[in-house]
Amino acid sequence: MGYQKHEYYLRRCIEISQNARNNGNTPFGAILVDECGKILLEQENIEITGKICTGHAETTLAERASHLYSKEFLWKCTLYTTAEPCAMCTGSIYWANIGRVVFAMTERRLLELTGNNEQNPTFDLPCRKIFAAGQKKIEVIGPITEVEEEAAMVHKGYWD
Repeated sequence: MGYQKHEYYLRRCIEISQNARNNGNTPFGAILVDECGKILLEQENIEITGKICTGHAETTLAERASHLYSKEFLWKCTLYTTAEPCAMCTGSIYWANIGRVVFAMTERRLLELTGNNEQNPTFDLPCRKIFAAGQKKIEVIGPITEVEEEAAMVHKGYWD
């Protein structure tokens, strides 16, 4: 198949986030893509239905990936996600050794959508700042403006 544009993978994440919402969870989705562009794993948020406080899509995906692939392999992979990873998810990505992150909308934009909803007490802490405090040069790309509003649309009416 070959590597697609970022928007292609992010649109798949948006579909997964809609599935998460349909399944009773908060609307977030993530995928893991190898260096050739093949989707290896897909993960929706499972925090509510799984009763797992760390059940964010990115953290769950990073945990699954670390069981299946070596750190060397994961360094060449990309984690795509609908929203900028929170502090917990950023740490999970860091420890899993996933070398690149691409997100549709920023954490700050997410905060505009969620407000002060207790289900998602959003940090105002960019993932780039967290990664910069570490010893690895994880590449961060985002927000991807071409799909930012598409990612936000899945949240419409959810946090009211």
